[in-house]
Amino acid sequence: MKKVILGIFLAVWWCAGTIHAQDIAVKTNLLYWASSTPNLGVEFGLNPHATLQLVGGYNPWTLNKDTNRKIKHWLVMPEFRYWLCERFNGHFFGIHSGYAYYNVGGVRIPFCDKSTKDHRYQGWATGAGISYGYSWVLGRRWNIEASVGLGYIYTDYDKYECATCGDYKSSNDKHYFGPTKAAVSLIYILK
Repeated sequence: MKKVILGIFLAVWWCAGTIHAQDIAVKTNLLYWASSTPNLGVEFGLNPHATLQLVGGYNPWTLNKDTNRKIKHWLVMPEFRYWLCERFNGHFFGIHSGYAYYNVGGVRIPFCDKSTKDHRYQGWATGAGISYGYSWVLGRRWNIEASVGLGYIYTDYDKYECATCGDYKSSNDKHYFGPTKAAVSLIYILK
C-alpha cells in the first residue's frame, strides 16, 4: 500500500509542475458532511479533457458516548476522469480507487448486512471502480457536481460482540461488488 500512495504522490507532484491555477479545483463532498465527515478534494487538469482528483475524508468522532455509536474512519480516493466536453464542465467518466481504515459500531451501514447495527467492526478496506458524473457551472469559479461509482471493495476486519463492549468475536474478510462512491460536491475553481 505504501508503494501505491508513493506512486500517487509522485504522479501528482510531477503533474503539479505543469499545472496553472485555472487547472486546479478545490472541492468538498456534501454527502460526506451529512455523515459528519470533514473532507476535501483537489482536482488537477492534465489536458483539455482529463483530470486527476484526490479526495480525503476523516471522521474522528463518537456520535453517542453512551452507546458507543460511531463511524470513525479516514479514507483516500484518487480518480482519473475523462471529460466529454471540457474539464470541469458537463459529463465525465472516471476510474477510481481507494483505501480506508474504519472503526464503526452501533450504526446500520448501507449495502452491508443488518448486523452492523448490533456489532462493532474495525479494519481496513481497499477497492476500485468506474464512475460517471456531471458538473454544472454555477458561476465564474463555482460548480456543483454529482457522481456515482460502481466497483469492487475488499475489506479485512475484526468483529466485536456489541457496539459498547470490547469482546472480540472474530476476524473476517469480505469481497463486495456494488456502489463504491456517491458524491454531490461543491467546487471552487482557482483562476
